[in-house]
Amino acid sequence: MQKVLARGGVGSRREIERWIQEGRVMVNGAVAALGVRLQPGDTLQINGRYVDWQKYDRQPTRVLLYHKPTGEVVTRRDPEGRPVIFTQLPKLAAARWIAVGRLDINTSGLLLVTNNGELANRLMHPKTQIEREYAVRILGEVSEATIEKLKQGVELEDGLAKFNDVRFYAGEGANKWYYVTVSEGRNRLVRRLWESQQVVVSRLMRVRYGPVVLPERLKAHSFYELSDKELDILFEFAGLPRESHSVQPKAEARGGRSGKK
Repeated sequence: MQKVLARGGVGSRREIERWIQEGRVMVNGAVAALGVRLQPGDTLQINGRYVDWQKYDRQPTRVLLYHKPTGEVVTRRDPEGRPVIFTQLPKLAAARWIAVGRLDINTSGLLLVTNNGELANRLMHPKTQIEREYAVRILGEVSEATIEKLKQGVELEDGLAKFNDVRFYAGEGANKWYYVTVSEGRNRLVRRLWESQQVVVSRLMRVRYGPVVLPERLKAHSFYELSDKELDILFEFAGLPRESHSVQPKAEARGGRSGKK
């Protein structure tokens, strides 16, 4: 049961196990126990609401690479009325899109979204320490001593943090571009590390998440759907078995505002 529901993005396996232990899940009208296996025709209720679990079990995994622009937020509804990323994505017949990690409103670049909750959880879990790479534009000069300190580790308000790597890319005058990598997804981590050294970040873009790289041709507001072969690589990277049924998407950038032009 946990695998099927996590697969459909209802929650993580750990969350669903907690719901079962709290008596919030019922199968065929009886309170479910850990280890229960769902069979075709079983009825499932969570917090008194019926869940069509079989549609989750049938759906093939889909993964989109979305090029998030600055100004959009990674949430389903924003109380301030700001644009949200999910309005730029295609509709799903079952389950929902799940964002793999977040990017704050002022950060652009690569955002993975999937309909497979188990895959999303594996790619986000802190123990996996998946490397993220960012292109950063900063103002002013940065000394080698500062870069070395950022690589050795800096004490932030929520603990020690560091860059795995810092590489100068280009720039003359006031603006300089660097590529940096981190292995955790703490809130605003890249900005906070630079700011701890009194360095101003004027632009920040995520260009890689684990083995997945933002395609150069992919414009802001657009997405690219991974092919079967690319999904196989991602599943292997995440340490998950690949399901036998799959979807064969068009290997084109599409969707969002640019996809409608």
